[in-house]
Amino acid sequence: MKDRIAIVSGIRTPFCKAGGVMRDLEADDIGAFVVTELLARSGLPSASIDELIFGNVIQPPHAANIARIVAVKGGLPVSIPAYTVNRNCASGLEAITSAADKIQLGRAEIIIAGGTESMSNFPVLIKKKYQDFLMRLSKAKSWQQKLSTLFSFRPGLVIPEFPEISDPLCGLSMGQTAEILSREFRVSREEQDAFSLLSQERAMKGILEGRFAEEIAPIPLPPAYQTIQTQDDGPRVNQTLLALSKLKPIFDRYTGTVTAGNSSQLTDGAAAVLLMKESKAKSLGLNPLGYVRDYAVAGLQPSRMGLGPAFAISKVLTQTGMQLTDFDLIEINEAFAAQVLAVVNACASNEFAKKELGRDSCLGTIDLEKLNVNGGAIALGHPLGASGTRLVLTLLKELKRRNKNMGLASLCIGGGQGQAIVVEVN
Repeated sequence: MKDRIAIVSGIRTPFCKAGGVMRDLEADDIGAFVVTELLARSGLPSASIDELIFGNVIQPPHAANIARIVAVKGGLPVSIPAYTVNRNCASGLEAITSAADKIQLGRAEIIIAGGTESMSNFPVLIKKKYQDFLMRLSKAKSWQQKLSTLFSFRPGLVIPEFPEISDPLCGLSMGQTAEILSREFRVSREEQDAFSLLSQERAMKGILEGRFAEEIAPIPLPPAYQTIQTQDDGPRVNQTLLALSKLKPIFDRYTGTVTAGNSSQLTDGAAAVLLMKESKAKSLGLNPLGYVRDYAVAGLQPSRMGLGPAFAISKVLTQTGMQLTDFDLIEINEAFAAQVLAVVNACASNEFAKKELGRDSCLGTIDLEKLNVNGGAIALGHPLGASGTRLVLTLLKELKRRNKNMGLASLCIGGGQGQAIVVEVN
């Protein structure tokens, strides 16, 4: 029998709105915090970890290979290596699958995998002409050269350039790609708002019933570190369809349907899990949360990147011989309500299956009662590098809570990709 890859334990920070309570914490600080907490709660000595793999998308200029910074600041010995992965929105999932592959190949026994993102602290760029000006000034040797360079200064040089979350392959923002899918799959504004309300209600219920408390490590906040953030602050209390319906489209002002209310929130946060072989977990007397059964990654047109889960799910179903009905719970990252609903429609379409997936018939129906049962990124937020890890952690916790076995998690990926993972509890 194949020695399964076990996810022994996991933890995450609260997910908090960018520019809010966690704005003074850098991505490496947030990541280091969850690593410290994960080690403390696991009871394993830090020296027993063979490697750390962390996902991050908007890599801070001060922390190249942020995983290494996270590892050392998080309490791992300097002798333990670490590296960063970036598969855009699925980076936190890529960290898990990379760790699983390494362990399966015998390259490591115990790995910490996860992801971190501070969307409060994305880098603001300076113009190339201003860079040239500063370079000339630094190279000027005489006071005449320096004075001449200073006289060439123009105020417009210092106007900052704010990076856009857009796709260089198709020239569209992620929201614009969601608008494309809303039209292609005829996902109405009303359907998007209804799905968003459901996400908010489920997330609030998860908070009130203490389900998220099982996966969150409360984090102290700077500057005094006397205030403790204990829960996600994205879910909106008493959200209504009426309030959602009043929001204006932000990516296509005239005919669009995608609004701030039916899109994922920009968020700060981190998550981490501990992986090892099932036999290793048993030898250490550990009771795993669950096991990695299989995973798949697929590519597609960048302008339709939101359909990535449909392509990746198709691939992983082929690899495992499973069907959608075999899963007790499903998590699909809520980049946009239009995008998730387009994936649901695509999975149920025979035409899409034949034309896009090379299948004779559709993948099947995704039951909304099994999908994102504790809400998703529309309510909880989407810290890019951490979301993939959060999905797996939340999914395994809920499967155990319900005494269920089989779960599927998937994310769309900017640039035109999708990733999916199959996990099991028993």
